[in-house]
Amino acid sequence: MKTMRSVLVLLALLVSVNIVAKPKIRIIATGGTIAGVSASSTSSAYTAGQVGVQTLIDAVPQMLYLADITGEQLVNIGSQDMNDQVWLKLAQRINQLLNEEDYDGVVVTHGTDTMEETAYFLNLTVKSDKPVILVGSMRSSTAISADGPGNLYAGVAAAASPNSKGRGVMCCMNNLLLDAKEIIKMHTTDVATFQAANYGKVGYVYNGEAIYNRSIDNLHTTKSEFDVTGLEKLPQVGIVYGYANCSPLPFQAFVDANFDGIVLAGVGDGNFYKDVFDVALKAREKGILVVRSSRCPTGPTCLNGEVDDEKYEFVAALTLNPQKARVLLMLALTKTHDWKKIQEYFSIY
Repeated sequence: MKTMRSVLVLLALLVSVNIVAKPKIRIIATGGTIAGVSASSTSSAYTAGQVGVQTLIDAVPQMLYLADITGEQLVNIGSQDMNDQVWLKLAQRINQLLNEEDYDGVVVTHGTDTMEETAYFLNLTVKSDKPVILVGSMRSSTAISADGPGNLYAGVAAAASPNSKGRGVMCCMNNLLLDAKEIIKMHTTDVATFQAANYGKVGYVYNGEAIYNRSIDNLHTTKSEFDVTGLEKLPQVGIVYGYANCSPLPFQAFVDANFDGIVLAGVGDGNFYKDVFDVALKAREKGILVVRSSRCPTGPTCLNGEVDDEKYEFVAALTLNPQKARVLLMLALTKTHDWKKIQEYFSIY
């Protein structure tokens, strides 16, 4: 009897320790389709950002076995309305949670339209090696086969895993774990829309466990030199899309508005239409930074390829697509306007 009592006491202690030891995870909700509501469970029409964070948490009680979970509502918008102010607020709040409030990880619920941009921004501005995972959905919360609850569960599993530490900001969608630098939204409506088209996924979530296939080499989080502490606004950077017989007017408009930088979503290897090229030279004369990227979904925009970047003082985006090149250029311009130094940033981040 005494032995049995000792075993029961030991089991009780183990259970108690296990409860105390559960990772402390904060869910920050920003809105998006995962919080969307539609009039019909079979309709593709819905309104994003209608459901609050506690409703999202309550819909997936299985997460409570993985972590000690609390939530907060930062904003409740469709991610097409994401902006610099929300980015700054989000990065600053995550740094506070991880570095001052002793959380073990953060999960951000986010719309899919601009998720890849937010993830990359956070990858460069979060100052912790603790996991930060973005999740969303392609179907609203009221859809007949909503993917949000499964994505949220997998995201919490990844954030709670000690194996996720030091890997930078990731997105968890459709059970895939995708590096913030690599993730691309490849399809307008498919639940398997997110891919890491150049180098592939870093891992996946299976049975509530994060399993990793490869490491991440680019600098991020604690090794990033970009700091948004106390920063209230970002430099102005616009994107111009390239096409056959391209009008120079959009590029000229950014020059006339005295933007700090302009990213070209160029054709092929980041090439300019001839009339646009002339305006790009004028931009450089005014001290406006010009980054060449490509409208092609994969492959690098090569340094000193068809365009002599060294001669014209352009910056080649390398493997960054236009929207992520814009993110890096904005942060780079908080540090320097030296195009050579900014090119270095594009090679390491």
